[in-house]
Amino acid sequence: MIAPICRALRSRLPLAAMLMIAATATPALANSPLAANLTPNQPQPLLLDGVQLFAPVGIPDDDFLLNVTDTREVDPLDSPYPVPWSWIVRTQQDYAEQQQSGLRYYRSPALVSPSGQYAAYSRIEVRAEPNSYESKVLGVMFIENLATGKLQVVRANSPIASYLQRVGEDSPEMAGVISILLPASWSEDGDRLLARQMEGAFNSSDISDYGVVWQKGSIRTLSAMAQNTTESSATLLGWHENNPSQVLFQVSHFDQEEDENSLVSVALDGEVQPAKAPTVIAYGKRISRSWSGVQSMR
Repeated sequence: MIAPICRALRSRLPLAAMLMIAATATPALANSPLAANLTPNQPQPLLLDGVQLFAPVGIPDDDFLLNVTDTREVDPLDSPYPVPWSWIVRTQQDYAEQQQSGLRYYRSPALVSPSGQYAAYSRIEVRAEPNSYESKVLGVMFIENLATGKLQVVRANSPIASYLQRVGEDSPEMAGVISILLPASWSEDGDRLLARQMEGAFNSSDISDYGVVWQKGSIRTLSAMAQNTTESSATLLGWHENNPSQVLFQVSHFDQEEDENSLVSVALDGEVQPAKAPTVIAYGKRISRSWSGVQSMR
């Protein structure tokens, strides 16, 4: 079995007071090849690396501006970019009660860049077993060029995600793991995307965030913690307002009191420094359409 990555987070101060949101409007998606000739009730499947996706389906009726203070979804790390944790837990409970194995999918809303050129979205799957310590939650993110329809698969290089790629998702070694990648925020000009990689294990307090930065096809994975540490855990907060090329994390140290937990900024080259200004800024437009949410089950 893989070694635990980190331990549970202690309670945190509310993040809403720390966040400043900058949401920007984007051009309509009508020119996207994937949106052409589609209606909201007729999502069209795509195949990419054997993964069935559902394409965006045209101009949204309403604009959903990015608001990272909306944390109504329960999240293990109290993140401003919550994973669909209630659905994950409910899915596991359903299969545990039935004493069956099964697979369910969830499609995240699309996060459209301020330039309107790109949309990022994720596919999350629960591979449920009667015992949660044998189940898996896996996620992969896609970035779509809305002008050309080209899709890029994005995966993190964090500890569990990297190990999954080496040994395979079906390896018995990976039983019980959680590895989810979700889009968090675009940069102001839309040339970079920041995503949240949350990973840990079922029936364990080991869970933490990593930052994944996509820029013109290149991918970097950022960590706020020293390698191989098991005494701290990080929550991704977003871009640093005063230095938008850096990423803010809140790090909890389990041998310290809550008010001693620290904020750090991580540069794109991986350098970690204490953060003096805990102000986060985020850009993008979140679009929920008929292809979002629970997509299939078996």
